[in-house]
Amino acid sequence: MKGFKNVVYMSLAIGMLFYSVPQLSFRDIGSLPMIFSMVWIAMALLVIAAHLHQILGVDEEKRQELSRIKRMKKWQMEQLVQGRRKMLQFRK
Repeated sequence: MKGFKNVVYMSLAIGMLFYSVPQLSFRDIGSLPMIFSMVWIAMALLVIAAHLHQILGVDEEKRQELSRIKRMKKWQMEQLVQGRRKMLQFRK
């Protein structure tokens, strides 16, 4: 379901880009309408790239690695707490 949302949003952004490009102004170099057009296209391409990144699952490997590190830190903390409990029992 998550991938489906990304596909829908990316296709909407692509459609919005195809609809708007013919209506944007690229005539006078350095004018405000041209600067706005360039920034708007850059933002639209950034949105499309972000959704494509999510669809391709590039972060999946990184997410798995972070999960493994978190489990290891949790285990180390449990070992530390158990070791202190044993030390407290020794002192009695």
